[in-house]
Amino acid sequence: MLRANDANKGIAVKLSKRLSAIAPFQVMAILEKARALQAAGHDVIHLEVGEPDFATPQTIVDAGRAALAAGHTYYTAAQGLAELRQAIAGFYQSRFGVTVAPERIIVTPGASGALQIALSLLVDEGDGVLMADPTYPCNRHFVSLLGGVPQTVPVGAATRYQLLADELDANWQPNTVAAMVATPANPTGTVLSRDEITALAERCRAHDGALIVDEIYQGLTYGADSFSALQLADDAFVINSFSKYFQMTGWRLGWLVVPPAYVEPAIRLAQNLFLCPPAAAQHAALAAFQPAVLDVLESRRAEFGRRRDFLLQVLPTLGWRIDAVPDGAFYVYADVSAVTNDSFAYCQRILDEVNVAITPGADFGSNRAGSYVRVAYTTGIDRLAEAVARMKTVR
Repeated sequence: MLRANDANKGIAVKLSKRLSAIAPFQVMAILEKARALQAAGHDVIHLEVGEPDFATPQTIVDAGRAALAAGHTYYTAAQGLAELRQAIAGFYQSRFGVTVAPERIIVTPGASGALQIALSLLVDEGDGVLMADPTYPCNRHFVSLLGGVPQTVPVGAATRYQLLADELDANWQPNTVAAMVATPANPTGTVLSRDEITALAERCRAHDGALIVDEIYQGLTYGADSFSALQLADDAFVINSFSKYFQMTGWRLGWLVVPPAYVEPAIRLAQNLFLCPPAAAQHAALAAFQPAVLDVLESRRAEFGRRRDFLLQVLPTLGWRIDAVPDGAFYVYADVSAVTNDSFAYCQRILDEVNVAITPGADFGSNRAGSYVRVAYTTGIDRLAEAVARMKTVR
């Protein structure tokens, strides 16, 4: 049992030992300071938070309002509305040509809920889950919270910062039960190929383990092949979300596709962990698959692509190096070792001196973290240009 002091009362607070593995996001310190500067009247350019700057498409908002007006404010089935699970299955069929039974789809409170269910299905005390370093920090933290062991594998530009099949084989341990990958990935924006997903799935089967694929940035790709792991590995656990491509971050809605044998225990977990996903958000999400809404989302994806292309041209003028071109998401992961060996201090200095907020690499792991920053291109090109101009003055 850990102990922490209550700052207000000066008393000891008992905390579980597992919390020692749950690190705070360093970017939150950056964000808190950025908001304070903004409140004091400074013009802060936010490139730190992984949230689209576009508002939820109006058709989805209208559907949410209509659901509230119609009284859709009660619990739904724990696995989500049958109509929404059918709509998600229809989207897999129409966009990717893959048949997914609606019964395999568990709608969750955000992709975090999907990840929690997937890991709870697979991880016992002491079990290991392989994942890349760098990776989204909650991947490590959720494994630790279950008493598992995050088995992070340092990856670099040679594999586009992805965990590939050879690295999986080399790092699989007797206690490893699963490997987790993301495509497109956070923080790097890199995408796995069909052959790479196929090889990863084959190696996991050979090790009698599971493959978890995070596809929450699916749809936000730029010139890369857009597909789902379900086309290649029907036994994969696939996580997705309405937050990024569909731009519904605050609605807190995601989903998990599980192999058929895991449907009943997944529903059992959903019942106990969440009761159900947000009802109004589910009704709103039914509108997300309308052709007119998808047209809006595609036009916004094209704008993200233009922003990416702009940053790939101008960020090297800061002395930064981009070793792996991001094919998806809305991030650039840049090597800043030519200008600093402490990216957290560098991010703080950039914020203090020129009011631009970016994310230090330490949030995503320990693999040369002090040499990297993540830039989110979640603002217009004019603001991105202003941000780069300001950062050029930081020495």
